[in-house]
Amino acid sequence: MNSLRRVLVSPSLNTPIRFTSTASNDGTTKPKTGILMLNMGGPRNSGEVKEFLTNLFADRDIIRLPVQDKLGPWIAKRRTPSIIEKYNEIGGGSPIFDWTTKQGNLMCARLDELCPESAPHKAYVGFRYARPLTETALEEMENDGVEHVVAFSQYPQYSCTTSGSSMKAIYRYYEQNYPLKTPGPRGPDGVTWSVIDRWPTHPLLIKTFAQNIKKELENFPENVRSKVVLLFSAHSVPQYVMNRGDPYPSEMGATVQLVMQELGWCNPYRLVWQSKVGPLPWLEPGTEPTIKAMVKKGQKNLMLIPIAFVNDHIETLHELDIEYAQDIGKEVGAERIGRCAAPNCDPTFIECLADIVATHLKSGETVKPQMLMTCPMCTEESCKNAKMWWAKATGYLDQQQKAAKAVSS
Repeated sequence: MNSLRRVLVSPSLNTPIRFTSTASNDGTTKPKTGILMLNMGGPRNSGEVKEFLTNLFADRDIIRLPVQDKLGPWIAKRRTPSIIEKYNEIGGGSPIFDWTTKQGNLMCARLDELCPESAPHKAYVGFRYARPLTETALEEMENDGVEHVVAFSQYPQYSCTTSGSSMKAIYRYYEQNYPLKTPGPRGPDGVTWSVIDRWPTHPLLIKTFAQNIKKELENFPENVRSKVVLLFSAHSVPQYVMNRGDPYPSEMGATVQLVMQELGWCNPYRLVWQSKVGPLPWLEPGTEPTIKAMVKKGQKNLMLIPIAFVNDHIETLHELDIEYAQDIGKEVGAERIGRCAAPNCDPTFIECLADIVATHLKSGETVKPQMLMTCPMCTEESCKNAKMWWAKATGYLDQQQKAAKAVSS
């Protein structure tokens, strides 16, 4: 896009030879491959809280409200003061941007070693509800002249409410700003796209959590260590989303099973759900009522494991650490409620991220068919349109049409 080109004529061949410079306008090396790190995000300071909540309550993929365009902003405004208080208790803002930036930079440094053919690699943070928004990251990649984009979901387990919502945001950005241009092989600028939409069973993800659980178990007295109940706490989602056939619960269960297998099934465990919003039914059992029920039954040593989160933010630092481990633990008389560390910049986890992307790039695969399939009971036209757009943008549709023609001929 922004590459500098000059054309010379070969004296012997009398044909133009095109040289492409990888230098950007500011003299730095132009990234060849952009890794778009997609996540929910969080406000970095109190001034961004209202905007974050407004964006969250406007997203019908995760929360559905009557007259959402009016009720959503009202709820966001009403909740802003209490949410600011919570952020103040963990340092004044969410650390998710800092963690994601560090993870991306470390991952790309490793990718430059693993995949020199697609280097230089550069990570771009694209949040769904907080700055920098996904749309901002797309504009930054456009300005940098990236040749290939990998949309890399930072939710290991796929849900239409999380990874799916981020993929829709990318689709809507191009539909609203460039309605006549589909990125990828059909696009005029030569930029190619591929997607990593889920990775719930990657061995190094499993190893990271297993190692962190073992470390936290060491903090319990030896005589109760084997009896500590491991509560794998994942972000809940509305039940109506599950009724459509969303794969999130099954993929979460797959992660949990493999972590327990890695641990040798050393402790009793359960998968529980946190962060429910609103009156509608969400996935159960909830983390808070589970803690209360466990302690009431005499199981007073528990460990909370943020199995759906790859870095610390308000759901780990406040909801798990303060509201559950500290406040609820004291209320019900728990002996100890520990919390397993989130992956953050653990070296094993950085290797996990790099391996996922490196394997993806070397395979030549642009998108998995699973990502392009709508949920069995989904009736959302926008979802169908987004899936078709991604089939075009990644070249999947062209590949399938080419294969069909080859068979027919």
